[in-house]
Amino acid sequence: MQLLVVHHDAEVGEQLVQMVKDYTSHACELARSEADAITRSRSNAQCRLLITELDGPDIDGLRLGASFSEMFPGLHTMFLPGYACSEQRLEIAHTKVFPEPIDGESLLDAIDRVDSAQAAPDYFHVLDVLQMCCLSGRSGAVQLVHDSDSAIVFLRMGNIVHAETGDARGTQALFEICCWKEAEFAYDQSERAEQTISMRWDEALIQAVQRRKEAEDALNGQAAFREGTTSLGQRRAKRRLFAGLLGR
Repeated sequence: MQLLVVHHDAEVGEQLVQMVKDYTSHACELARSEADAITRSRSNAQCRLLITELDGPDIDGLRLGASFSEMFPGLHTMFLPGYACSEQRLEIAHTKVFPEPIDGESLLDAIDRVDSAQAAPDYFHVLDVLQMCCLSGRSGAVQLVHDSDSAIVFLRMGNIVHAETGDARGTQALFEICCWKEAEFAYDQSERAEQTISMRWDEALIQAVQRRKEAEDALNGQAAFREGTTSLGQRRAKRRLFAGLLGR
């Protein structure tokens, strides 16, 4: 599998490339700017995984990811934002976002998952994407696609100000989007919208997680109730059958 690491800091970038070479069998190169990455892409017939700095001198990771996705069908992308890991409010399982300090073991695990995924789409956890965009202070629109559903979340200087799905707007739409868990996404920094969400981004996402958990618990409770009811009905039916066989 061919990997490209894009990072403006030569020392950090070279350490990441060496880690990939030491612990995997994948080919890996380093580019130190968007222009360098584009130049290298022209000499590579394939690039399966792009690991890019999110924001750096001469690097916009979201823009670069979009460009590479057009050049390399089946590409997966991971992001290296500049904010500290301690700033995150939500811990995401199987993340594709690695803030400072970069967790090498988690990054290697993520690389292994991409290698095993074959032709799987470049899915991100919805909360992973939104938290990354908010902590990096982005403005614009995050467009999300989950199966046949689509949605859009609008940001202003790192705050979530509006969300839309096919059936809802505002906070309710955001809660619905966060229930999707995984989605493909695109970012457009030029999009703007009215403000319908006033709570802090982290409060909104935490509330969405809590609502999703409550909904899942309720569904699990209903399933357990149905299973218990079915079992009770089966036991009663068996007693009636045995009573008939015994002539009672």
